[in-house]
Amino acid sequence: MKSPDELWDLLRQSGDLPYGAAKIALIEEVLRHVEAVGDPDLAFTTRILATSAYIYGGEPVKAFPTFAWCVADFDKNPAPHHQRWARTLLWDFKAMVSGLTRFPEVPLDRTYTVLEDMERRYREGGHSLQAVHKRRHLVARHLGDAAQEDEWFERWQATPRDDLSDCAGCDPTTVLVYLNRRGRYEDAVALAEPVLAGELSCNEQPQSILSELMEPYVMTGRLEEAVDAHRRAYRAHRTRLADLGDIGWHAVFCARTGNEHRGFEILQRHIDWLDKAPSPYTAMSFATNGAYVLRRITALGHGDLMVRRKDREDIAAAELADELAAMATGIAERFDARNGTGAQGAWVAEQLVAEPFGVDLVLDPAARQTRTAPIVTPVEPAPEIPGQLGAKELLDLADEHSRAERQTALAAALDALDARFSTLDDPLLRARRAELNAIRVRPGDRDRALELWSEAAGLYAAAGADGDASEMRAIVALEQVFTGAADDAPLRADVAWQEEHGGPRERALAWARMSVLHQVRQEFAEAGEAGDRADSYAEQTGDPRLIARHALLRARNRAAANRGKEALAAARAAYEFFREHGPARRLAEAATILGGVTEEPAEQAELFGVAIGTGDPANALLARMGRGEALRRLERPGEAVVDLAEAVALCAEHEVEDGGAFARFKLAEAYAQADRPVEAAEVAEEAVLLFDRAGNDHFGSNTRYLLAQQYQVLGDTDAALARYRELIERLADNPWGRAQMGEEAGGLLFDLDRDADAAEAFGAAASTLHEVGDLVAELRLLRRRVAALHFADDPGAAEETVELAGRRWAELPADKAAEPEAIWHHGMTMWEAGRVLMSRGRWADALPYVRGAAEPLRAIGATDDADHLGGMYAEALLRTGRAAEAEKVLGPLLEGMAPDAPGREVAETVWAEIRQALGKS
Repeated sequence: MKSPDELWDLLRQSGDLPYGAAKIALIEEVLRHVEAVGDPDLAFTTRILATSAYIYGGEPVKAFPTFAWCVADFDKNPAPHHQRWARTLLWDFKAMVSGLTRFPEVPLDRTYTVLEDMERRYREGGHSLQAVHKRRHLVARHLGDAAQEDEWFERWQATPRDDLSDCAGCDPTTVLVYLNRRGRYEDAVALAEPVLAGELSCNEQPQSILSELMEPYVMTGRLEEAVDAHRRAYRAHRTRLADLGDIGWHAVFCARTGNEHRGFEILQRHIDWLDKAPSPYTAMSFATNGAYVLRRITALGHGDLMVRRKDREDIAAAELADELAAMATGIAERFDARNGTGAQGAWVAEQLVAEPFGVDLVLDPAARQTRTAPIVTPVEPAPEIPGQLGAKELLDLADEHSRAERQTALAAALDALDARFSTLDDPLLRARRAELNAIRVRPGDRDRALELWSEAAGLYAAAGADGDASEMRAIVALEQVFTGAADDAPLRADVAWQEEHGGPRERALAWARMSVLHQVRQEFAEAGEAGDRADSYAEQTGDPRLIARHALLRARNRAAANRGKEALAAARAAYEFFREHGPARRLAEAATILGGVTEEPAEQAELFGVAIGTGDPANALLARMGRGEALRRLERPGEAVVDLAEAVALCAEHEVEDGGAFARFKLAEAYAQADRPVEAAEVAEEAVLLFDRAGNDHFGSNTRYLLAQQYQVLGDTDAALARYRELIERLADNPWGRAQMGEEAGGLLFDLDRDADAAEAFGAAASTLHEVGDLVAELRLLRRRVAALHFADDPGAAEETVELAGRRWAELPADKAAEPEAIWHHGMTMWEAGRVLMSRGRWADALPYVRGAAEPLRAIGATDDADHLGGMYAEALLRTGRAAEAEKVLGPLLEGMAPDAPGREVAETVWAEIRQALGKS
């Protein structure tokens, strides 16, 4: 059996947890043992804390018995501990009234009984009835009694607030609901703006008021504010089961602003919560909103989209829409039967047929930011094809255009051939036509191109053109390698054939295909060797276009071999040629490769911009990613967001999930750099899910670290600490990373005045660094641990840590001990030791630590810190009756201190005391 002290300690631990399942579980652990220990204070405290945990943790039905027990115990067994919790008990009456209306099986009379009891206690305690009037207003709204709703609204608003009124955010939120239901949107915005400008520390704010503001923002044309309200509020709601009703409203808001896909994603993310909805009312609300979203999806032609549900078969959107609508209607009927009105059924019916708001918003921070048309390189007009040309001459002309990469002219020549010669008897001519048609269709239809090349190979073989047949078989094999095929025999056979029988051009192309094969297989040394062979033959042809194409191949090979200067030269040569001669797709390829190998971000941004401007789809993703990253390096994150969001969209369109995760990570970094933490956090959360699904631990951890930072910026310290804890567990094989996360978590805990937890985090990180031999960094962590233990009022543990730091300093190798960083941390640990002891009046105990600690700091230029330590040493001497020695220490120090030195004021105060003690004042 647990002791009372152990149970009290568990309760204290629960106070550090956010509302949710973990907090409830810890308090319930105490509940299981509380009666056995016979501590009335503990019994009452546990139940009053459990009541709040249930209310805000998404299990309000459990709050009813704990609250009733507290009320009964408060009335029957008055004791001093009850007075400590009297205000909390009165506060919880508000949640009880609201909670009881949300369960149709609870008779309405029971709600009114609790309301009457609440009013009686508020009157007897001399409290304002403002909160009571508000609850009567809410009950009337639930019943659909408009007259009573208006009457109690007026009385609520006319009654002065006091410390039992809802917070400065929650009261206005309820007013917003009242105004929104009456179409008074301008009034709603005007009311809310000063509220948002103030400080909101309530557990339910600012997300609740932001959720209510989304509709008035849209209806008054404040579209950017509507987007921001949705993003900020949903980020807070999304992890809280208690907020399931609000989450459903956010899904609907998406569906009514042209973001049905995002509404569907929100529904998919939370659909399994419906089985554990906090109340039947919340289930009704979420089911109604979910049905609306799915009906919108179905109306857009996606009713067959499948929804995944835990422990159930997947279900089509259209079918689930009907199921959720029936659920909502059924629950509404139960409420209306209890209430004797039709208000809830009418609300469900109205919501299911609500019209969209008539505006399209960009709510998803990973969505395309703009639809700017590409600046496409002008396409050459189709040439006139002379009418007297025969089939062979037309094929020769088409081949000429093909080698010059003039796709429009190639197509014109082949169209003329088809129009004039529907059939060709000569198999060689038919083979050439198939080959050239394959080149024509390859950019947009690889499968058709493969069919044509295969056809050409057979026709060439039938015509006795063994070299051409070999080349076609090699091309087909290489194309199949891109889709995962492993047969490279045709490629090797073609190299052998062309080496024996082919000319320089044929040999160059054969070796180039081998180089690409090795690239695909990530055999970079072999790719480089084959590419060099291809280069030598390309030079022999004297064809500048072929030479430029091989320069592109060489650039890829040199980059893969980390031969940056050669890669840069080759890519630049290719870029200069294709910039002048085209075509657009080659220019895009060359610009993308050159952008990838140059190190200047300004040039990168320009080059990737050229690639984007061509409109070439093959290089669009790399170019968007490249320019986005270059713009980030140029401190232009707002522009980077546009490119990186486009990259996310391209990954989604082409079903590149791994690339989509990385693009989201980079987009989140850009948002963070642009001081847009809400968007950064949301996009990063999506990236984490994708990285985890792909098993990418490295970027999964990097993204979690970014999230921890953004949550700190947002003030969501619980979420930040959760990410740090997660990282510490994930980085089991990375001690340096684990120590860094532990130190940052400790720093956050220290800032939150959770000093004992901070000390524990610093200590664990220090131990990790000691294990891997990073001894100077260990000193830093030990110093920070001493500081945390000082504020945690644990001087014993602080002294132990100081002694440990002293041993670690003595163990440092000479070269490490001479490092300024090590000297500084050791000296400041002595300062921390002095503070721990002197602040507790242990002046003599502090002397060994502060004596002589200033000189090493002064030697490394840490003058201000040395002055602080010198002043501390002088004060310790003074307090131990050694004023004369103190004078000798502090006098020279004061003479050397600048008038505005940080420690001068304190030093002068100590100096005055020293002079007085010596009778020299």
